[in-house]
Amino acid sequence: MSRSPFVCVSMPLLCCLLLTAVRADNWPQFLGNSRNGVSSEKMLAGTWPTAGPKIVWKTRLGTGMSGLAIHDDLVVTLDQDERDQYAVALKKADGSEQWRSSIGPAYENAMGNGPRATPAISGDSVFVYSGEGILACLTRENGKLLWSVNVPELLKGEPSEYGMSCSPLVVENLVIVHAGTATAAVAAFDCKSGKLQWKAGQGAAGYSSPVLMTFADQPQLVSLIGAQLLGIEPASGKLLWTYPFATDFDCNTACPIQLDKTSLLISAGENHGTAILTMDPKTGTPDPSAVWTSLGRDSQLRAEWQTPVVIGEYLYGMDNVGNAGPITNLVCLRLSDRKTMWRKDRFGKGNLIAADNKLYLTTMKGELVVVNSNPERYEELSRATILESTRQAPALSGGQLFLRDDQAVTCVDLQVSAK
Repeated sequence: MSRSPFVCVSMPLLCCLLLTAVRADNWPQFLGNSRNGVSSEKMLAGTWPTAGPKIVWKTRLGTGMSGLAIHDDLVVTLDQDERDQYAVALKKADGSEQWRSSIGPAYENAMGNGPRATPAISGDSVFVYSGEGILACLTRENGKLLWSVNVPELLKGEPSEYGMSCSPLVVENLVIVHAGTATAAVAAFDCKSGKLQWKAGQGAAGYSSPVLMTFADQPQLVSLIGAQLLGIEPASGKLLWTYPFATDFDCNTACPIQLDKTSLLISAGENHGTAILTMDPKTGTPDPSAVWTSLGRDSQLRAEWQTPVVIGEYLYGMDNVGNAGPITNLVCLRLSDRKTMWRKDRFGKGNLIAADNKLYLTTMKGELVVVNSNPERYEELSRATILESTRQAPALSGGQLFLRDDQAVTCVDLQVSAK
């Protein structure tokens, strides 16, 4: 067991629970209700006829790498044309465009043009983050712009090299993003006014997104930024603890995952690897003597842009070989002893979510793949090419899978017909 240094700050007094209740079949933010890529929906199809899954609708969009947020009858994403970046709302039933609102000028980057972050829908508001770091709030009903702020500019910094990719997180009356400046690694803004409420830490933003977790019965934000992991008190921005996790090019991209009441996992590509931190049950801060790591070229898991998912006692993730290399394996790890249960070599680059004891994966080849969450062996249920190249994770709502590629949003019916 390896040991890693921490910087710890005393825990704050108990904060009230911050999140508003949401419908289980909504997908209102990046990676779903709990920001862990796992849905509680059941009775979902894992196989389909030879002709492929049923496509409910497909709507073409402009350029962009944003994912999908779903609330009731709306599917919201970001795209751009040659002039502007936009927040776009589609009707969930048929994919028709309900509104489109400019959030900033078109964004160009050598790693791909257009916005990167996934919107967050909370109550009557939609929060978006543009490629250069414009945080904006719009009305869910018609997309009216309520406020916007250029976060790196406000906090005297520069956007990340490959674009600002943090998906906003709404916690009670705050919307929180990675800012990535010398004075503010993470920043929180008032949901109603857009005014800066607090800032925490310092350093490059990286490409991950903050996650709300609970340790020692107290909520805390866990943010994997460019070179370290931060624990932050949500209401005040007080820095609780840090853990170093430097990756080449500040390419920490996958989200942290809470494994249970006393542990969390982080993982990164670029041949970096994975660490599991055990949290003190009394203080909610990491125990430096109880850190498990699997790092370097022989690591069991190097999640590049794909956040792994946990089903029961097992973790399923995409292990990327080499520095942004083309080889990606699909692996299953047993969390109790960190044993690799199986590995599907050269599965292919892509992304994944989990529901109904199945993995729903998309690949950069445009495939939709369904894999049974069987810890004993790799068990593929279905595979069909229905997309263009994609990196975005699927979204699931009401028995339908929503997929975003470089050109369109596609809705796939997963509902099992009653017999």
